[in-house]
Amino acid sequence: MSTDPQPANLVADYGWTTSQGTDAAGYLTPHVLATLKRLGVHRVADLGAGNGALCGALAAAGFDATGIEYDRQGVEIARRAHPALRFHNFGVQDDPAELLKSEAPFDAVVSTEVIEHLFSPHLLPRFAAGVLKPGGWLIISTPYHGYLKNLALSLVDKWDDHHTPLWHGGHIKFWSRATLSRLLEENGFVVQGFSGVGRLPWLWKSMVLVARKA
Repeated sequence: MSTDPQPANLVADYGWTTSQGTDAAGYLTPHVLATLKRLGVHRVADLGAGNGALCGALAAAGFDATGIEYDRQGVEIARRAHPALRFHNFGVQDDPAELLKSEAPFDAVVSTEVIEHLFSPHLLPRFAAGVLKPGGWLIISTPYHGYLKNLALSLVDKWDDHHTPLWHGGHIKFWSRATLSRLLEENGFVVQGFSGVGRLPWLWKSMVLVARKA
């Protein structure tokens, strides 16, 4: 049930075939776990849970983890790999109230390397706000872009690789700290933290923003 009048151009199949974590999980998962522990939360939803690898890590670290994923194949893989966890087949274009018919509001929502794949990225923070408790937290990551990294990509002639249009379901939008912060703040959140992760400072692979539901 859509919350947006034009939830078009949805990609329903991202090609999940295994339950293994992505390359990004190696540097993102420890950072996300440390952030959640610092915030003192317990019930966590992984929005864009993919094959369930992060949910498995959350549960292993003691969090009450629930996965939310639009790709049916991803949900099936996640359920087989983590039968004790809950995975729901919802996308950000759906009505969060439908999820709350079977789940209580969450302390925190995490969403790692998802928003860059969305044609309508404003739907992600809207959905997250809809399933969070008052004052709940959103932890969101996306590939980092800034002046020095963009310059480095130009110098080594990697823009074709970086912006390739040939990846079905690939990266659609490219975010900076300023643009992602603005998106969150325009959709019900107050940004309270920023970190770069992976690689050297200012050449980070990804950035992580921590925001609180207003």
